[in-house]
Amino acid sequence: MVGALESDQSFSMAEKFDNLSECFDPTAVVPEPLPLPVTNGTGSDHEEKNLKKKKVVNGGGGEREMVLGRNVHTTSLAVTEPESNDEFTGDKEAYMASVLARYRKTLVERTKYHLGYPYNLDFDYGALGQLQHFSINNLGDPFIESNYGVHSRPFEVGVLDWFARLWEIERDDYWGYITNCGTEGNLHGILVGREVFPDGILYASSESHYSVFKAARMYRMECEKVDTLISGEIDCDDFRRKLLANKDKPAILNVNIGTTVKGAVDDLDLVIKTLEECGFSHDRFYIHCDGALFGLMMPFVKRAPKVTFNKPIGSVSVSGHKFVGCPMPCGVQITRMKHIKVLSNNVEYLASRDATIMGSRNGHAPLFLWYTLNRKGYKGFQKEVQKCLRNAHYLKDRLREAGISAMLNELSSTVVFERPKEEEFVRRWQLACQGDIAHVVVMPSVTVEKLDHFLKDLVEQRLVWYKDGSQPPCLVKDVGINNCICPAHK
Repeated sequence: MVGALESDQSFSMAEKFDNLSECFDPTAVVPEPLPLPVTNGTGSDHEEKNLKKKKVVNGGGGEREMVLGRNVHTTSLAVTEPESNDEFTGDKEAYMASVLARYRKTLVERTKYHLGYPYNLDFDYGALGQLQHFSINNLGDPFIESNYGVHSRPFEVGVLDWFARLWEIERDDYWGYITNCGTEGNLHGILVGREVFPDGILYASSESHYSVFKAARMYRMECEKVDTLISGEIDCDDFRRKLLANKDKPAILNVNIGTTVKGAVDDLDLVIKTLEECGFSHDRFYIHCDGALFGLMMPFVKRAPKVTFNKPIGSVSVSGHKFVGCPMPCGVQITRMKHIKVLSNNVEYLASRDATIMGSRNGHAPLFLWYTLNRKGYKGFQKEVQKCLRNAHYLKDRLREAGISAMLNELSSTVVFERPKEEEFVRRWQLACQGDIAHVVVMPSVTVEKLDHFLKDLVEQRLVWYKDGSQPPCLVKDVGINNCICPAHK
């Protein structure tokens, strides 16, 4: 959404969705250009352009340019001091109201073109508006009330109990909390694993979310990056090789319940079997399941492998702002009660226990999650999952009918296809890209009409991009020969 506020002339399509720039009061914009971030050079115009492009190595071994987002300093909205007579004129209030109104217009417009990131934008929380006047903070342990009385712990624990039933663990056997985002769930799950096994090695597939490798850096953990299959699923043969090379140390493993780019689901049962066959007893490994998006979808997919605490896993995390549709980033982290004791401490100042990553925690998020879970229930989520999978298959089939390479994993609503040739198109549709591929994540808010609009736009633009006789990229290395329909593999 930030992109909608920018006016960088290097992107010709920006004017199509730049709703704010022409209406902004110039006195509210930084009057003098801010210095560029420190680089190897001296901050010239040439370097400003280079800030948006970084050399990276693609899957084929060659180099390409990674396009970064534009510098928001160029369009930031300054905080200015009120004039001495503002209290009487009301000019400042009127100005701020106009900026917010135009910002809302921008959000509405950009939401129409939201396809690449896994956020469910179909929600209505009007009933909770009455609670936005309170500073609700669930600092400390969700299960131990602190001295701060303006909290939403009863709602939070109700939400946690719902997920505990979903993942089949008894109330007395689990501990958890509502996090500020999916990354925090991964940071917490891996931290618990590290505390249980201080000398353990973290194993994660190369297609795991970047927060997993961030956790390894933060906690100074030895980390083994495991190869993946063409689907994006962890390669258990490579996992076996790496386990056998480190049999003397416990294993801490991140299992993906839906990878970031391809939506691949690691085979949890095969992972556990591999650990056991390599001589790792259940007291020598810890498994964290990163279910940011599909952790809530999988239980409602027929034939999908179960994520359950009846299996020897240590923790599961899921995002609340993705499939659930919470309007602010949040998540749920569940682990076993016996594990949480290794990192919890009582804090007299709070009259509660410290076992979370963050201290203060958003007390509004549990209200939104509780409200949605009550409104939809298991049956409501099941219907939405079926809709997402049906529409994802529709998109994949239509792309291939149009001669565009596309892949859809069996248990996923993430459709992978060739990366659009022009970054203007990528920004317009807010697509997530990696190398030669992009993806659309089909969420409950993504309708067939929206997909048709996107398809029409993509097909028309491809005629322009390749009218000079150039060819779309070959995606065999990314999606496999069965899904690539480039000129060489039709």
